[in-house]
Amino acid sequence: MVSTKANSISQSPGARPGVSLVVNPVVDLYEGGYNHPVYEAKARVLNHAIQDIGMGRYQWCLFVVAGFGWFADVAWPILSSLILTPVVSEFHFKGPFLLLASNIGLFVGAVFWSLGCDIWGRRWPFNITLFVPGIFGLAAGASPSFVALASLFAVVSFGSAGTLPVDSAIFLDFVPASHQYLLTTLSTWWSVGQLIPSLVAWPLITNYSCATASDCTKSSNMGWRYLLFILGGITLLLGAFRIFSFSLLESPRFLSGVGRDADAVRVIHQMAKFNGKVSSLTVEELEAPDRAVEGGHSSYMEKHTILSKNSHYNAEHIKALFATPKMAWSTSILIAIWGILGLASTLYNNFLPYLLFSRGAVFGDGSLYITYRNQVILSIVCVPAGFLASWAVELPYIGRKGTKILSNADHPQNTALTGALLLATTTARTSNNLLAWNCGYVFFNNTLYGVLTSMSVEVFPAKDRGTGIGLLIMATRLFGILGPVIALYANLATTVPVYIAGALIIFAGGLALLLPYEPRGKASI
Repeated sequence: MVSTKANSISQSPGARPGVSLVVNPVVDLYEGGYNHPVYEAKARVLNHAIQDIGMGRYQWCLFVVAGFGWFADVAWPILSSLILTPVVSEFHFKGPFLLLASNIGLFVGAVFWSLGCDIWGRRWPFNITLFVPGIFGLAAGASPSFVALASLFAVVSFGSAGTLPVDSAIFLDFVPASHQYLLTTLSTWWSVGQLIPSLVAWPLITNYSCATASDCTKSSNMGWRYLLFILGGITLLLGAFRIFSFSLLESPRFLSGVGRDADAVRVIHQMAKFNGKVSSLTVEELEAPDRAVEGGHSSYMEKHTILSKNSHYNAEHIKALFATPKMAWSTSILIAIWGILGLASTLYNNFLPYLLFSRGAVFGDGSLYITYRNQVILSIVCVPAGFLASWAVELPYIGRKGTKILSNADHPQNTALTGALLLATTTARTSNNLLAWNCGYVFFNNTLYGVLTSMSVEVFPAKDRGTGIGLLIMATRLFGILGPVIALYANLATTVPVYIAGALIIFAGGLALLLPYEPRGKASI
């Protein structure tokens, strides 16, 4: 029998050799400074129960199926840039308008799914978010006009926008504190989400695209449509696989947060059974913090039970993220960082294929083949970034904040690394020089986003985690909308977007110095 009384663990099954995983579930991230002591006490009880069950088959299965969501989170936005050149040739419109439609969909989706998973729970958003981009992605491949394509892509983006916040929240809600670093490891699925579309696009766009924009018909420009059909089919298959091959349990932290303690305990026992273990957690243990409050119930729990039953949303979830000065400071800085990086990455990354093509043309090797080959190389370079980040975040004296120092954004002298590599692309005098600088940039940029995403998710309490992630993604999408708008008035054949993006990344690095929390060695609540 697994006891829920243990106060610490040393090295649990699945731990990585050479990395200390000593985590005391009693010591949570807020260290008693959270403004809802009843919720914090209950979160500690659940942390004990999950830690004592340990990292088992349920969590590893969840790692895989949640990874499908991270795959879709990057695969569909990157598609809007991969198809940009042939689509512009066929429909004769300004490229930034397609990216604008995509970013508007991402913004609306971030609002809907992120806030919604704090109201209705994690299960049904988790189960349907992959089907939205899959179905509408297939439809987008048959678009007869730019208006139809932009409209369908906005809906695709609306669906894919829910994958990261929902899947991140549900994964962290089930993983033991000793293995929270795996949230960073999930970013390796981003690399897969970049690599597969790039690999598929390379032969299709190269061999099935118009030779010239002046004479470009649908029949001679089918490559981008085939690409959407294939990725739409893959996304649908992934969505079906994770519904029919894995039975997702509702988050016990969510259930406890809305006053459903008995259901939370039942979920803990179901997870333990799935892992081949038995948990000793009882409803009485989880309700003990309630009984310690005068009157036997906290008003907070009562409000959220009513809120959940009526499926209404009010400002309580948002207010909770600013409940103390330290939390307010942390949330505000994270919103600012995500917003700034959203503008920088959208401005640069979405136009990277165009930049490679236009600069390659200047260098005399700007063919579609070379352009998409280089995109595949950049995607391959991203693959080890997630593994590096997940290893570094648990190292003593480094942690999440220190890893951001090394990759991008936590120290003015070293934040320079990603920003400097980005700015260095302006010095390229050959196509290979440009590719080399971009390889360095995308590697450290992926490391940054992996650490930044996991740290942001860990900082927010589970009962408001969807809302917190939603605010961050709303910020990055809102500023991401500005990227295409700026691009409409900027000369993308120059280095202007690069200078803007590099400067923004360096500025975001300075802001990251001010983050007050370090999740390493502490349990999220």
